[in-house]
Amino acid sequence: SRVLDMGCGKGDLLAHLQESRAVSGYGIEINPDNILSCIETGVNVIQADINAGLSVFDDRSFDYVIVSQALQALRRPDLVLDEMLRVGKQGIVTFPNFGFWRNRFQLGIGGVMPVSRTLPNPWYDTHNIHLCTFKDFEELCKEKGIRIISRAVVDYQHKSSLPMKLLPNLFGEVALYQFERA
Repeated sequence: SRVLDMGCGKGDLLAHLQESRAVSGYGIEINPDNILSCIETGVNVIQADINAGLSVFDDRSFDYVIVSQALQALRRPDLVLDEMLRVGKQGIVTFPNFGFWRNRFQLGIGGVMPVSRTLPNPWYDTHNIHLCTFKDFEELCKEKGIRIISRAVVDYQHKSSLPMKLLPNLFGEVALYQFERA
């Protein structure tokens, strides 16, 4: 499979996929220190701002395009989804669930923006500018004609539980969605 990892950080995910699944692909990263880490671990990386689009890639260049724990930090996540599905056959995103009960409690009872394992920074020092819930993301997909292939709801350790399955928007900390154009 050919994979594009947008906002790849130090390249850990792509390196893991190359080793365990024999995928080929590229990472896109803006941070020079992270780019150096990618190069040191043998990950093909392009320095670019994913907010500016993916014009360097032709349509359907990749089997999968991944945005892991970065969707909420993008200026226009809706437009990034369009670009993901232009250059890739399928998209995969993960993001923290702003509807998680502890976040709701901190905001509703404490009166402060949540700080948690999945949202570790205070409001004034965070890259997260478009926080959403699972339901918000699913509504966006519906509006854009995007078909959700699969969804996983997990905690910060990537484990699931019965409460998460029964009330995912309340008890799930992290979302993982696989999707394609309908």
